[in-house]
Amino acid sequence: METINLSLQHSLLGQYMAELRDSRYQTNRLLFRNNIRRIGQVMAYELSKRLSYRERQVQTPLGMATVSVPADRLVLATVLRAGLPMHEGFLDMADGADNAFVTAYREYTDEQHSDVSVRCEYMASPSLDGKVLVVVDPMLAVGGSMYATLMSLLSNGTPRAIHICCVVAAPEGIELLRQTAQTLTGSDGQPMPVTLWAAAIDDGLNEHKYIVPGLGDAGDLCFGEKLRRK
Repeated sequence: METINLSLQHSLLGQYMAELRDSRYQTNRLLFRNNIRRIGQVMAYELSKRLSYRERQVQTPLGMATVSVPADRLVLATVLRAGLPMHEGFLDMADGADNAFVTAYREYTDEQHSDVSVRCEYMASPSLDGKVLVVVDPMLAVGGSMYATLMSLLSNGTPRAIHICCVVAAPEGIELLRQTAQTLTGSDGQPMPVTLWAAAIDDGLNEHKYIVPGLGDAGDLCFGEKLRRK
């Protein structure tokens, strides 16, 4: 699995990340959602450089022009609910993509909130056969939600390649995805190309399995607090 850490490049992503992490800005949900969306737009542009392209002839008012357009068919998938603003950012850039949605959420299995399981209850997706699957979810912590999401989506076919896109990733989640990627094969029997994109890779997880320094609960900051499952 290839891992691309966009924070190693100087770009406007740094400004968006500074505002996302700043607790003073986080009281403004609109600004928080907009920054998640803008990161999705930038990441979609960077990812587009990895797609396959074909030439297309376009009639202009003065003649014919040759342009390169994507040849890949994309399926843009997200994890509800935190992934929605990032999903919209990707869709702004790849407006012809098909879409898929998965519910995956944490359940703490002890009172100390140190043991975590993941439940996946709903999935809506087109066929993935021969397509490029792009899965967006702002936070990659333990990696359990992303693993459950991938396994659910892959029941709908075998894509040509997989791109996993997040805002903040922890080494623990990256390692789980690396191990998972080693088990995935394409329709030709060869290893599945898997790429992880992150706007930042942080130090690790705390005792409650949250990313440190991270930015908090992305879903709550985007949409408000929710009742916690016991």
